[in-house]
Amino acid sequence: MLFISATIIFIDSSMDSINKTMPDISNSIVNGDNEYNEAVQLVNDKNFDEAKNKAISAGKDYNSSLDKLNDIRNNFSSDINNVQIEYIDTVIKELELKINAVNNLKEAIGCFELNSNYTGTTYASQANDLIYESSEYQYERDLIVENNSDLFKQQNFII
Repeated sequence: MLFISATIIFIDSSMDSINKTMPDISNSIVNGDNEYNEAVQLVNDKNFDEAKNKAISAGKDYNSSLDKLNDIRNNFSSDINNVQIEYIDTVIKELELKINAVNNLKEAIGCFELNSNYTGTTYASQANDLIYESSEYQYERDLIVENNSDLFKQQNFII
């Protein structure tokens, strides 16, 4: 009986840990999105130094969220159900695309700084395509929450 109690407490504490981490992950994604959008606007305004700084910040935010989600997936997978795993995997795919978009945007900025506009536009277009593709995963995770609202209301598991 003592073993069962200890296991339940560990599962509860691991879910508490996950639930406490989710808002940080969400905030980092929102911040990354804002920084990315600002970087794009700064590129359009030809303010390349500040655009590069914003893109770097966006990348850091996305990577921070990705690291935390991978940590949850790798260390707590036995404590979360298949729907939550699917949700985490979907957000990870979204973040990987956003990180690739940031990398393409930084390449575009470097090209624009050197007046290599054709190549810069190619990188910028690829970044835009990746962001568009990431929005499809964002929509997919919203559907997961919508289709499992009781599960997600029960816990603070939403990003």
